[in-house]
Amino acid sequence: MKKCVLARTGQVLASEIEMANTYFTRLKGLMFRRGFAEGKALILDPCPQIHTCFMRFELDAVFCAPDGTVLHVVEKMKPWRFSKFVRGARYTLEFAGGTLQHAVHPGDKILF
Repeated sequence: MKKCVLARTGQVLASEIEMANTYFTRLKGLMFRRGFAEGKALILDPCPQIHTCFMRFELDAVFCAPDGTVLHVVEKMKPWRFSKFVRGARYTLEFAGGTLQHAVHPGDKILF
């Protein structure tokens, strides 16, 4: 999949995107990996809530409405945590922890 860009600033959030859109790919997500490279993102679709069980690193997450509007942002989510359930979220973008650096806010748009 193509890159993902923050519409407000034009900042490229990820230049390489993996898709998790089946039951098993969403269930596995980033679990059991040793890390997640800078410049990469994982899209979980559909996904209004995430967890970091069995993960070995922090992650940043952006919960989006179907049109790409950001509904909720979590930065540096530690392993063995659960996010809140984000009503209206169609998909969630996951990045290596520290990627977002407070650049993405609710109401922003993500473009692909």
